[in-house]
Amino acid sequence: MTTMNNYAFMYYGEPKFESPEEGAEGMNKFMAWVGGLGDAVVNPGTPLGKTRTVSSGGVSDGGESGRLTGFSIVKADSMDAALEMAKGCPFLEHGTVDVAEVMEMRM
Repeated sequence: MTTMNNYAFMYYGEPKFESPEEGAEGMNKFMAWVGGLGDAVVNPGTPLGKTRTVSSGGVSDGGESGRLTGFSIVKADSMDAALEMAKGCPFLEHGTVDVAEVMEMRM
């Protein structure tokens, strides 16, 4: 029996659409890709807004260049399998996708 682990797909980059119709087309491509992943999808996608950075020196506006703009969670039997899923992501037309295994915290 193969153990399925969760993997986070983290989206970096800022999609820039020329029109609302182009934005809707981009969303449709993304949703079709997510739908094609079937039962592997744990969280289909969570977009993230503008960032603020908290440090020991206080709070400042986050850097917008190359910022984390969203994430999805999928189940896969290996990192290689998760990477193959991510290779088909239409977000790659706008930025990059990092893939990381979601580790369980033991208390």
